[in-house]
Amino acid sequence: MKKIKNFLFAIMINPERKTNFVYYIDDYFLSTLIILNIICIILESYEPIYHHYYFYFHVFDVFSVIVFTLDYFIRIWISDLVYPELSKIKSRLKYMISPFGIVDLLSILPFYLPMFFKFDLRILRALRLLRLFRIFKLAHFIQSLSLIGKVIRSKKDELLITLFMASIIILLSSYIMFHIENQIQPDKFTSIFSALWWALATLTTIGYGDIYPVTALGQILAAFTALFGIGLVAIPTGIISMGFIEEISKRKQIEENQDEINYCPHCGKKLK
Repeated sequence: MKKIKNFLFAIMINPERKTNFVYYIDDYFLSTLIILNIICIILESYEPIYHHYYFYFHVFDVFSVIVFTLDYFIRIWISDLVYPELSKIKSRLKYMISPFGIVDLLSILPFYLPMFFKFDLRILRALRLLRLFRIFKLAHFIQSLSLIGKVIRSKKDELLITLFMASIIILLSSYIMFHIENQIQPDKFTSIFSALWWALATLTTIGYGDIYPVTALGQILAAFTALFGIGLVAIPTGIISMGFIEEISKRKQIEENQDEINYCPHCGKKLK
């Protein structure tokens, strides 16, 4: 059993497994299966297609759930190899409460819950929405997605400052706009909270148009809020873009250094 566990750990977790042909079965097969599940969910929303091909949809769903269930329990089983510093129980709990573990569980729950609990059709349809969580399982197999997390963590201070600035502008704009427009449009700007909705829609440059100022002073404030919004949307975009550039540069530098280590600095021959 230990050999089987080590083998499963090597093909599912170990980044050096790419030399193994099972890599293609593990990553490409499961990734394709997840994408096909999402396509099926979309097709099932068309009632004629769903009723006509119900049997095939059901068979495919059962097959997918079996695969995803095995994947979930295998990851629980090998979690003590993923977290060797923890005990078996703690390592398995760590995986189960991790974002990946929760997503893996939510992706199979809609299939099993109706077997143990009786639901009315409305709740059952809501449970089927959880199948969309299967698309997040792709993060297991797309290693480059970890780059997004690294960028956000490295730039979290700058992003928090931008969020703080945006919050201040939204609060100030909503407070001032409420006192400007409330007398003219009491049905639209009923409270600061309704003005807060207007400020958020304007600052993010969405501008739904359901609430808007009609006074000259209100329109001037709206123009300044929209201009500030353009700048504030651009700031986090630039921060994240710079973070991506820095992380990619770091990766390239590490790869270049690794290549230099693999070759003799004197004769230039590749080291074994």
